[in-house]
Amino acid sequence: MSRNSLKWIPAFVVPAFVVAAVIAAPLAAGAAVDLPDKTAEQVLLLVNDSTVSTFSGTVAQTTDLGLPSLDLGAGVTGPSSADALSTTLELLSGSHEFRVYVGGDSQSRVQIKDRMAERDVVHNGSDVWLYDSSTNAATHLSIPPDLAATAQAKAAELESQLPADLSSPAQLAERFLENLDPSTTVSVGTDARVAGRNVYQLVLTPKVTDTLVASVSIAVDSETGLPLQVTVEAQGQSAPALQVGFTTIDFSTPNADLFDFVPPATATVTSPAFPTTPDGSAASHTGDHSPAAGGSPVITGTGWSSIIELPASAVPAELSDNHMLEQLTEPVAGGRALTTSLLTVFLVGDGRVFAGAVPLAQLQAAAE
Repeated sequence: MSRNSLKWIPAFVVPAFVVAAVIAAPLAAGAAVDLPDKTAEQVLLLVNDSTVSTFSGTVAQTTDLGLPSLDLGAGVTGPSSADALSTTLELLSGSHEFRVYVGGDSQSRVQIKDRMAERDVVHNGSDVWLYDSSTNAATHLSIPPDLAATAQAKAAELESQLPADLSSPAQLAERFLENLDPSTTVSVGTDARVAGRNVYQLVLTPKVTDTLVASVSIAVDSETGLPLQVTVEAQGQSAPALQVGFTTIDFSTPNADLFDFVPPATATVTSPAFPTTPDGSAASHTGDHSPAAGGSPVITGTGWSSIIELPASAVPAELSDNHMLEQLTEPVAGGRALTTSLLTVFLVGDGRVFAGAVPLAQLQAAAE
C-alpha cells in the first residue's frame, strides 16, 4: 500500500492534548544480516510501493523520556480531557504491549494489555469502539453516512495535528517520511532482523542543531516494504528515548470476527457524536506567531524545529485544573514547563500552550 494508506488507526481516537510526541523503537539484536545493497532512495520507494493491507502481530513499546513517576489514576474520573491526558501520559511511561490486527483500510483492532486490564480500540467500517476493562466502560463512535466518503480525508486532516499512534510502527514511520525536507540527511544503516524478518535501516539525521532529536531509524521489511520498527535517539541520551516495534508479525488476513466488537452486557456505553473539524480549522502553517482564527493550533518553523502553539481558547479548562500538571511541570519564566528528552511543553501564564522537539528557550521566544 502507499504511504498514505498506512494510517490504519483512526486519528480521532488519539488524545489531542499532547500536541507533539516522538515515538520510536530500537532494532532488535540478532544474527548478522547481509541484504542486497540499496540506496536511501530505493528503500524509500520500497516503503512507498508496499502493497501490504492485512496483518496481525504483537508490538512492544518502552519509553524513557525522563518523566517523573506519577499516580496517573488519582483524581481523574469519567471520560474527559484530563482523563485522556492521563491515558496519554500512561502510554508515554514505562513499557506496554499491544496486539494489533489489520484487515484493510476499514478494519483494525488494537488491544493494549496491562497487568490487570485490557483496552481495545476497534475500527470496523463506519463503527469505532473504545473499551477499557478496568472501568468496564465503552465508547461507540458511528461515522455518519454522509461523511463516509470524506472520513479518510478528515482523519488525515486531524492526523497533522495529533501525535502518532503508539501502537503502529507503520503509521509512525509515515509521520517521519512525509515530513522529509532539506534539513534531514537520509542514509541506509546496517541490515538487521526485526520480528523474525530481514530489514533495511533507513536513518534520518537532522542537519539542524536546535532540536532534541539526534536521529530516527526506520526498520523496513526487505520483502514487503512495511515499516516494522522505528528508533528515535535523543540528544545527549545513550538509550533510545522511546521504543515501538513489532516483536511478531503475521501477514495473513485476520479473522473477521475480531472486528465485530460487542461490549459486555454490564458495560457502561456512551455514544458521542462523531468528531468533525470545521472548515479551515486545521493547524495553520505560518511564519509568524499570530494566533489562528477560531482557536486552532498554529505551527511555526519547519522540520525538526517546528513549534506548535495552542491558543488559550483551545485548551480545555479541566486540563489546567488537573493535579498532574503540577507534578509534571516546574515554574519557569513566563509560566510552567514540562521538559523531556524529546519534547518540551511550555504553559504560558496567559493560558497558551507551546510544544516542540526543541529546547525550552525556543518555546519561550515563540511565546513572546
